[in-house]
Amino acid sequence: MRTTQRLIMRRWRDEDREPFAAMNADPEVMEHFPAPLTRAESDHFVDRIEEEFDKDGHGLWALEVRESGEFIGFTGLIWQTFDAPFLPAWEVGWRLARPAWGHGYATEAAREAVRYAFEEAGLDEIISMTAQRNTRSQAVMKRLGMTHLADFNHPRLAPGSPLYPHVVYHLKRP
Repeated sequence: MRTTQRLIMRRWRDEDREPFAAMNADPEVMEHFPAPLTRAESDHFVDRIEEEFDKDGHGLWALEVRESGEFIGFTGLIWQTFDAPFLPAWEVGWRLARPAWGHGYATEAAREAVRYAFEEAGLDEIISMTAQRNTRSQAVMKRLGMTHLADFNHPRLAPGSPLYPHVVYHLKRP
């Protein structure tokens, strides 16, 4: 478990699955992903996240607001290995429920994930990537001090899709 001023970053609980599935079914939350997730797909994602924690000792932490105990999404580190010139690499990523947008939670939690990556996990570099049109996530990347590394076409997405053009940012250990 990790904490920030306003958030708890922790392993996943069974009671997180329902609000996580609702978040993943929200078309606005999933606007920059190929499609919203079904409940089964969302639950499978949680299972994979937990497997990564067991294997690596870190992963995508469930986010909880300290004051209310409300589950609001995830932030953390995920190992990316698809075919791209900058991979394999550890990515810092986040996904928050709509009511949590605009409060600075993604940046706050991602800063802790970056600190953890460099100071505790011993990583030398991290990346973050998103669809070119996802300017909100790119703004978080910039607030983290990340710099634009490359534009690329995501090989797991269909050419011609508005999500096909992607950007990747990176940050090296200070």
